Amino acid sequence: MILMTGATGLSGSLIVEEFARRGVPVRALVRDPRRAGHLSELAGVEWVQGDMLRPESLHEAFKDVERVLLISSARERMVETQQTFIDAARAAGVPHVVKLSGKEAGIGFDADRFRGTREHLDIERYLERSGVAWTHLRPSQFMQLYLPGGNFGVDPVRHELRLPIGSTRLSPIDIEDVAKIAVAVMTSSGHEGAVYEMSGPEALSMKEVVERVSDATGVRYSYVEVSRAEKVAEYRELGLPDVGVQILDELLAERSRHTDSHIWLDAHRAFGVPPTSFAEFANRHAAALLGQP
Repeated sequence: MILMTGATGLSGSLIVEEFARRGVPVRALVRDPRRAGHLSELAGVEWVQGDMLRPESLHEAFKDVERVLLISSARERMVETQQTFIDAARAAGVPHVVKLSGKEAGIGFDADRFRGTREHLDIERYLERSGVAWTHLRPSQFMQLYLPGGNFGVDPVRHELRLPIGSTRLSPIDIEDVAKIAVAVMTSSGHEGAVYEMSGPEALSMKEVVERVSDATGVRYSYVEVSRAEKVAEYRELGLPDVGVQILDELLAERSRHTDSHIWLDAHRAFGVPPTSFAEFANRHAAALLGQP
């Protein structure tokens, strides 16, 4: 049996859908089953309630589990949550944990200067020392974050993308690609001790991003260069918690220092997943980019 955590989050929900699409049975751990929404209707998905920070609540979740896909929110005590869960998985005799991690694709990017990547590395090292077989999946920035409401989201009212990173080129990946690769790893053997880094197929400036958004929507979008202080103020106006604003500010500062990005497609090739371009992503999500349901 495969168990996955974080099944109702941004990446987790698309991975659950990919398991269902492939007809692969999966057990999904959730704290509140009511958050499953339409996912609860997917065939082959067994929903089990439990809290990653409360090992005593996980006995049913771990029953007959051979492999775990470990995901949790970066904003909710991620290090403590995942390390506590790893300890519980080891105690339950789970043989293999696959961690959905993350890696900034910026060339020269210092992972220790950015809390998000630093915390993922802390968890990876903890997992490697745990005695449980491990695999790390390290996607770059998600394309979905450019949708309205995302951390890099376009404004569908002003038709703008407002960021303080100048001509920096990023190589975001579609989460649907990540989902296909994750399910392939979870349903095949020989991945113990492997690290799979992945990005989108091209490094794009923000001007090139809005060009693709404009082409997909038929509406002219512009990239507006703002200061970091202005962007931080915008995040605060949106109601982001202080810790989230701090993480994003660190990220923007580091991306401004490293203006080009790696392209990692080996995992796509290894698992036969055609890499989704940003233009394809924008065309698929044109209505959402316009702020339409």
